[in-house]
Amino acid sequence: MKYLLLLTLLTFSQIIFAQDDLLSQIDSTETNQKVISAFKAMKIVNLESTKLTSKGELYLVIAHRFASVKDGIDGFFGLDNAVTQIKFVYGISDKFNLAAGRSEQAYDFSAKYLLKSQVQDGFPFTIVGFNSLGFNNLLKESIYPKMKFNNRMVYVNQLLVSRKFSEKLSLEFAPTYFHENFVVDDFQDNSQFALGFGGRYKLSKRVSLNMDYAAHLNRVSTSIYNNPLSVGVDIDTGGHVFQMHFTNSQGMHEAGFLGNTTGDWGKGDVFFGFNLVRVF
Repeated sequence: MKYLLLLTLLTFSQIIFAQDDLLSQIDSTETNQKVISAFKAMKIVNLESTKLTSKGELYLVIAHRFASVKDGIDGFFGLDNAVTQIKFVYGISDKFNLAAGRSEQAYDFSAKYLLKSQVQDGFPFTIVGFNSLGFNNLLKESIYPKMKFNNRMVYVNQLLVSRKFSEKLSLEFAPTYFHENFVVDDFQDNSQFALGFGGRYKLSKRVSLNMDYAAHLNRVSTSIYNNPLSVGVDIDTGGHVFQMHFTNSQGMHEAGFLGNTTGDWGKGDVFFGFNLVRVF
């Protein structure tokens, strides 16, 4: 836990936009010399991006991951089974967001906050902190009779560092620490570390190609889990933006896709999914 406390102290670490001025917000390069819109959604694919909501905005986020496509027509290419996450994100200010979500895997409460903005001809990066407190929803007392409430707790700390290199290209680096009070597998540590990488490349005014990947740093060689790799597109329809993607992880909470990814791109074991967000 000392690592958790240390990182928390060090880092205190969509798909719908406001409909009236969506494209101008996405493509603006600077406001008072601050570079904005490195990413147009709050997630790249699975990884959090450095985008925050504006003050007073409420986002409803619905994320969907179908089952693996490897079963072919027998499973209707994954469409027969799906996992859904519902999340609300509210902008306390332009620099501080709070969120609450629920999926099959976890209940999740998180904070996301701006630490430093990229400035044109100045500071080269945008730095955002992200902290999450989750409750593992898969740990059932019917399966683990001695399960206590605190055994279900999951902590996530991330530092999101992005740079907008041009109007087309943005990249992000995300060092991550997460701790699960209870892990099912003996070969898996409670405290885990990962390095996330992601990027966005605009293909046209309304379409971008997104990709993210996370390398787990202290997973044992005998682990059954893989590193998550996700590829997708963002499509802007003027008032709505849809994120559609393929990923080898069906999990959507950070501990799920960072620590428990079971899919394998090399074996065709991937999941189709999308994120859908509405702003109020």
